[in-house]
Order: sequence, then structure tokens, then C-alpha cells
Amino acid sequence: MSKINCGVANCSHNSESTCFANIINVGGKSAKKDSDTCCASFLDVKLYSDLTNNINDRGNECDAITCNVGTCTYNANTLCSAKSIKVNGENVNMYSETDCLTFKTK
Repeated sequence: MSKINCGVANCSHNSESTCFANIINVGGKSAKKDSDTCCASFLDVKLYSDLTNNINDRGNECDAITCNVGTCTYNANTLCSAKSIKVNGENVNMYSETDCLTFKTK
């Protein structure tokens, strides 16, 4: 299983539900539920084309997650400690329309 499972079909970093960004940032500082979170690294494939060739890690999927969601159990000094996360969003136009479905309130 990949570190970041992505259900955002139109993200430039998504290839077959796997994230290939160099690093992602989960946002939603004071989130109370997963819909208050977002993947701040979302880039629309219509504007940015295909960015699944991760040059910093020889084309491997992303496994680096920073997190500014201070209310999440998995936030360990601004790094995500979950073994894997699920990012989702349908018909997304902006990063704020994505959600980290792995979010769990402290």
C-alpha cells in the first residue's frame, strides 16, 4: 500500500490513486472533522499537466507528509505519523475542496 492513496482524479500528482508529489502538506489548522482538512499540494491536471515523474525520488510515490492540523492525532510536530493516508475530493477546482479522510481528532 502506498503512503498516500489519492482519490482526487484530477490532481496532477495522482497516478492510479497513488500520489507522486515530492511532498504533500495537509492543511486545516483547527479542524474538527475531515472536511475541515485539505491537501494543500493539489494541482489541477488541466493547468499543470501530469506531474507523476517524481525526480527527487527516481519516480517513486510520495511518502513525505507535512501536517499543520494541530487537532489531528497523527500530527507529530508538523509531520504525519499515520502509516498511510487517504486524500479525497470530487470535481475539485481548488486545494481547499480536498479532504484528508485519515483525520482523527485528538
